[in-house]
Amino acid sequence: MRRIALTLAIGLLPLLFVPAAESQDLASFEERTTVETLDNGLTVIVVERHEAPVFSFFTHVNVGADREVPGITGLAHMFEHMAFKGTHTIGTSDYEAEKKALAKVEEAYRAYDRARRAKNPDTDEVERLEKEWRAAIEEADQYVVSNEFGEIIDRVGGVGLNAFTSSDETGYFYSFPVNRLELWAYLESERFMEPVMREFYEERDVVMEERRMRSESNPVGRLVEQFLAAAFLAHPYGQPVVGWPSDLRTFSAADAKEFYDKYYVPSNMVVTVAGDVTPEEVLPVVRKYFGRLPAAPAPEPLRTEEPPQIAERKVVIEEQTQPFYVEGYIKPPATHPDNAVYDAIADILSDGRTSRLYKSLVRDQKIAAVAAGFNNMPGEKYRNLFAFFAVPTPGHTPQEMQTAIREEIDRLRTEKVSEEELEMVKTKAKANLLRQLRSNQGLAFQIGSYQALYGDWRELFRQVDRIDEVTAEDVLRVAQESFVPERRTVAMIQTTDPAEAEPGSPEGSGSTEGEEG
Repeated sequence: MRRIALTLAIGLLPLLFVPAAESQDLASFEERTTVETLDNGLTVIVVERHEAPVFSFFTHVNVGADREVPGITGLAHMFEHMAFKGTHTIGTSDYEAEKKALAKVEEAYRAYDRARRAKNPDTDEVERLEKEWRAAIEEADQYVVSNEFGEIIDRVGGVGLNAFTSSDETGYFYSFPVNRLELWAYLESERFMEPVMREFYEERDVVMEERRMRSESNPVGRLVEQFLAAAFLAHPYGQPVVGWPSDLRTFSAADAKEFYDKYYVPSNMVVTVAGDVTPEEVLPVVRKYFGRLPAAPAPEPLRTEEPPQIAERKVVIEEQTQPFYVEGYIKPPATHPDNAVYDAIADILSDGRTSRLYKSLVRDQKIAAVAAGFNNMPGEKYRNLFAFFAVPTPGHTPQEMQTAIREEIDRLRTEKVSEEELEMVKTKAKANLLRQLRSNQGLAFQIGSYQALYGDWRELFRQVDRIDEVTAEDVLRVAQESFVPERRTVAMIQTTDPAEAEPGSPEGSGSTEGEEG
């Protein structure tokens, strides 16, 4: 979902939206794509598209919420924010003085945090240490030149400066005129060579507010958080990318630096440049600047695997709000040979007004405003969920959504899909690929993401070929294997009558339970 949403969003950037004049097949891209691994382990990809004097880039770091443990949840996202705060030379009026002041901030924070989390905290001592810590922050802040990194990019014609963190990865991107190639290489390499944890605790408060908006003040956000926590007992996919509240109030700038040192190493990164450039122009500049990043071993593989699910799990939240329904089935990662079959199933169920869930729940029965099924939630690298959701129309319930969705699931499990449906899916897959590649930014994102996940950017095209090879028998087999009760997690918001809400609890209550399949 994140990949699709980001592709659509960046495709709307006016400067980046270029006509698909060049051929978009694998052979043509092989002629225009160059991959090089620098001596320090960084993978660099250059994709030529000579249609306008601009280029876009995508820096992929192979770390997201998947590498967080209790105590530092949300730290991958937090460091993403820090990457915009500047360097030893950008964002500061006097770095040597600021460096000393930031060290005092960390010393004061350690003392304050240790005191407030003591078994029997001394409230007076905690208050005194908090004042010292905040005074240290004020002292460090006097050296900060706010937003200087972004303002430099704006002044010289950069557009679309942004980033994201997911369960699987962290990504950074923007676009420049081609005559700013060397400036881009300096800025992008510099912020990962010399990040400074300035304004860390102010930004931590910003992230806490993001959490309040996304989850704590958003009924669907709260439901999805509980849904994933129930679906993944051991794996980090059960943790929110934005982090748990107690961790957001506790982790430190020192924790963020330790996280950076371990995961932001060249061997764990892919940088893709796409646009009016050539390898002869890009690679020497990239070697000069990105080659400065010190080499380090790639992080070890994730140890924790989600254990087999043996019973259905269920979450019910009762609130005075719009009802909502979601259910998911544990399945293999995107690198599994059957991933193309799951993608085909998602299109059969959800792609457009001819899809099964739309026709059944929205058009014919008129019980849902929206209904869909999608692959790879909340990430792709590890075992994840194939999920279904529906938003009931007024007067209808989550239980009706459940019944209607499972009728469509049963159809997939008992009847072969028609050749007409499969052919439509295959045609749409090719069209979707073209849409994803028609902007420089979309191209850089897709090529870089597939290189990182599969070790070969060509998988972007091979995935479409694999969908083209999916048969009705494949769909039947995968549906029968996957969509079974013991692999299922269900979550719903049931709307309560205001008169039934408990006094002092206007938002109702929630419960989580396990049920035998």
